[in-house]
Amino acid sequence: MTPTVLTKRADFLAANRGLRVARPGFVLLARPNGGEGVRYGITVTKKIGNAVVRNRMKRRFRELLRAALPEHGLPDHDHVLIGRDGGVECDFAQLGVELEAALTRAREGKGDPPRRPRKGSRRPRR
Repeated sequence: MTPTVLTKRADFLAANRGLRVARPGFVLLARPNGGEGVRYGITVTKKIGNAVVRNRMKRRFRELLRAALPEHGLPDHDHVLIGRDGGVECDFAQLGVELEAALTRAREGKGDPPRRPRKGSRRPRR
């Protein structure tokens, strides 16, 4: 069972409404996808650094997810990793341990409390 990659923006937005588990180097989002198998996506914003830093972080996350999802991933769920500031400096082995811990918490349904909307960020829905 090899995980597939999320490519559509709608899938990322749907995952954002799912379970959220924050760790020191990243935030894991997990949401059921209706029987489409194990899928993953990676997001690293420009706040994290320049293109070199962002690409390095994405490569590390991709390798971590490929190693962890077949064993520890939630079946028929979308998994999205959002890079956090300082995630590039984290030890690779430590990130792997953190990812397994986050997947375990997600499996148990123990997510972090939902985030409050930021002031002034309310946009009208279409």
